[in-house]
Amino acid sequence: MQTATQRGLARVIFIIDKSASRFTVQAFATGLLSSFGHNPTIGIRDYEGVIQFTPETFANASVRMSLKTTGLDLLDEMKSSDRKQLEQAMYGQVLDVEHFPTAIYESSDARVEKPANGPLLARVNGSLTFHGVTQNQPLEARIVELGSMLRISGEFGIRQSDFGIKPVSFAAGALRLKDEIKFRFELVARRQDEAVPAA
Repeated sequence: MQTATQRGLARVIFIIDKSASRFTVQAFATGLLSSFGHNPTIGIRDYEGVIQFTPETFANASVRMSLKTTGLDLLDEMKSSDRKQLEQAMYGQVLDVEHFPTAIYESSDARVEKPANGPLLARVNGSLTFHGVTQNQPLEARIVELGSMLRISGEFGIRQSDFGIKPVSFAAGALRLKDEIKFRFELVARRQDEAVPAA
């Protein structure tokens, strides 16, 4: 007799292993002094993610990720005074972590394509709640299956102004960070033993 999973009536669960993953944000400098400034790279270290889908067919796929806005690290080498100023601006002016400590991404539709060669391609539509604002956010990701593990990579950009954030400026506006920032992810997800019924 076939199991529920074999009949396609249940989904498997994969949990993001952040200890084996890399998730970063890239900001970009502009202004008169931009050639002397930084394009800071920020590491996201405190996040959780769950991926579910029907085995083999990848039907009924869903993604949910949440991150703590307090769990960010500047990865670039810079003067301690510059680092302190940028961190203060990032946590205060930009993220306002006291009022908005969490960001959440949740898919509404996720489809996986299986090309003849190369990795799987996931096309996801979903909502990103960030800085107290929710916006539609599509993304694409490449997926490599390695037994009970998935390797997932991709990138997507957002405009800070879409989430009510004013880009940071320094040196009386002579050095500014652009509105658009880019997220890059190289995630490892590990399969859990328990399967859940499909919605």
